Amino acid sequence: MVLAINIQATIVGWQVYELTGDLLDLGLLGLFEAIPSIVVALYAGHLADLKERRGIILVCLFILFLCSLSLFLFSGKLSWILQSFGAMPIFGVIFVSGIARGFISPAIFSFVTQLVPREQYPHSAAWMGTSFQAGAVIGPAIGGILYGWFGIQSAYLLDCFCIGLPMILFLFISPRPLLEKKVREPLFTSLKAGLGFVWHNEIMLGAMALDMFAVLFGGAIALLPVFAKDILFVGSEGLGVLRAAPSFGALVMAYFLTHKPPLQNSGKILLLSVLGFGCCMLVFGLSTFFWLSVMALFLSGVFDSVSVVVRSTIMQTMTPESMRGRVSSINKIFIGSSNEIGAFESGLTAKLLGPVGSVIAGGAMTLIIVLIASRFAPKLRNLELKDHL
Repeated sequence: MVLAINIQATIVGWQVYELTGDLLDLGLLGLFEAIPSIVVALYAGHLADLKERRGIILVCLFILFLCSLSLFLFSGKLSWILQSFGAMPIFGVIFVSGIARGFISPAIFSFVTQLVPREQYPHSAAWMGTSFQAGAVIGPAIGGILYGWFGIQSAYLLDCFCIGLPMILFLFISPRPLLEKKVREPLFTSLKAGLGFVWHNEIMLGAMALDMFAVLFGGAIALLPVFAKDILFVGSEGLGVLRAAPSFGALVMAYFLTHKPPLQNSGKILLLSVLGFGCCMLVFGLSTFFWLSVMALFLSGVFDSVSVVVRSTIMQTMTPESMRGRVSSINKIFIGSSNEIGAFESGLTAKLLGPVGSVIAGGAMTLIIVLIASRFAPKLRNLELKDHL
């Protein structure tokens, strides 16, 4: 699934930029995915705490498959639609896929904790990160290469296959029934309880907010087509390498963390990793050399992987089973959608400051955010994950 998402993101970004040549449209792609994800997220978490989670996952995968198939047809037999309406049909497909991804995230997070023993949560978070980053490494590279060598339809065809395969594989996982609740809470009571739980947990709230603002301001992924085409001059193949670089760094670190998860000095390690991420974004923004840019993105992935594993372990260990869906949906609003809103912010600031200015400003904001979190979230700063297992 991650492979398909990253193949699609690489192709769609390049395709829209070629269609319109507008920096803001790259940001709008993120916004069209973020808005539906945010709107449905809380209800999706409520649903994941009520309904059998595998069924939710299967429905969402089917919708994502239809979205991938639509993009394939738009680039082939139905290409007249893009010729007539420009990039708007692509934005429409991304909007629908945002709804599906809004529902699937809390369902997957909650389903995994039904499969893994509690004492293995840190290792589980690291292995999930490893598999996630493996797809994120291979996806952009394959997407960019297929687009450049064989054309856009070949890339979208692989996207369809990669989203259809997990839909079939999930059929081989047996359903896991939920614990029966004695009293079923009304929707708004349920959502209020989930929000209240996160709001009053300084460690969880601090970790989510730290990552949200770092991704919101510090990310540069949405602008990679501009850097590949107009600054580094490396084309769609180079775009695939640039998109894969942070995920490859995250994959290397995630594999290391499967053997040695950060259970001691966890809070300080989290803050330092976000600080390192911001520094990497500054280097990337200033670089005009392709391989220096690749290395900066690689190291940003290394640092990001640490923060992802720490945050995931916090959520798994500190969340009651009855609230996993709702807490995961709140995390989706904080973290997942900040990727897409961050893409819009990058596109907007690039319109005002230029792509280089946008990335440098974002990296500087990330460093400021780390200093604020270190000052105002002492429980997060002093977190020891080994005390919560």
